[in-house]
Amino acid sequence: MSQVLDAPSSTAAGAPGPSGPAPDPAELAALHGLTVSGARPTLPAYVRQLWQRRHFITAFATAKLTAQYSQAKLGQVWQVMTPLLNAAVYYFIFGMLMNTKRDVPDYVPFLVTGVFIFTFTQSSVMAGTRAIAGSLGLVRALHFPRAALPISYCLQQLQQLLFSMCALVVILLCFGVPPTPSWLLVLPVLTLQFTFNMGLALVMARLGSRTPDIAQLMPFVLRTWMYVSGVMWSIDAVLKDRHLPHVLQVLLESNPAAVYIDLMRFALIDSFHADQLPHHVWAWALGWALLAGVGGFIYFWKAEETYGRG
Repeated sequence: MSQVLDAPSSTAAGAPGPSGPAPDPAELAALHGLTVSGARPTLPAYVRQLWQRRHFITAFATAKLTAQYSQAKLGQVWQVMTPLLNAAVYYFIFGMLMNTKRDVPDYVPFLVTGVFIFTFTQSSVMAGTRAIAGSLGLVRALHFPRAALPISYCLQQLQQLLFSMCALVVILLCFGVPPTPSWLLVLPVLTLQFTFNMGLALVMARLGSRTPDIAQLMPFVLRTWMYVSGVMWSIDAVLKDRHLPHVLQVLLESNPAAVYIDLMRFALIDSFHADQLPHHVWAWALGWALLAGVGGFIYFWKAEETYGRG
């Protein structure tokens, strides 16, 4: 008996079949509904994916906030103590030694408000810078819109600020600053600042994912930004007393950190009047929020496929 061996089929993968060449892999994938893993979705689809994961974003932010001081004996008290201690140091150096308080009524509420509001932006930027680079295990293990990470970190900083605002209210009352209807302006100011912070954090998250060394540079950049944002001194008083170049005046007044700080002071401190605010301050606040929020989101989304790779 003879054995019959089957010859290899002429229609094997990659070989032309009776009806022509084998179909293109991309066409086969599209035919069976397959997509590239980690491919960037369209912008509307990306927004929908983020909205579907809103519960994860808030839960992740709350968990990070709870764990932040879990090893400290005072626990969550440090959420308020840290900015208060910073304010005490700035009061000693700038308020007493440099006597910047002479031109500012209610200097302690003025200073503490500036420190709390700038710390919100500062912490959001630093957290955003490390959002992707510091969560590579999560990014590589699970498929989700990567913007959820920097957004959740900004939400964490907002939650921390709300604790600090409770302490700020106590300080205002202790220094004789009465509650007024203008306190309701806190909500739109925080909404605009959160949008600005989120956009900035998204930009820094993309940059930090490719260049982790940026995280080492940012503390110096943010410290310089703080010194020119009127946290410890009054921009309005400085501009009145000195004949600075017009371009420098515009830069100081339109500085986004200074804009949000001034608006918060105007909302909370009775002695901080409208004539101390820059011209068109609400337009500046809205413009910075839209520019950073929308621009930062699109900038981050464009690199969605690259996060966690390489």
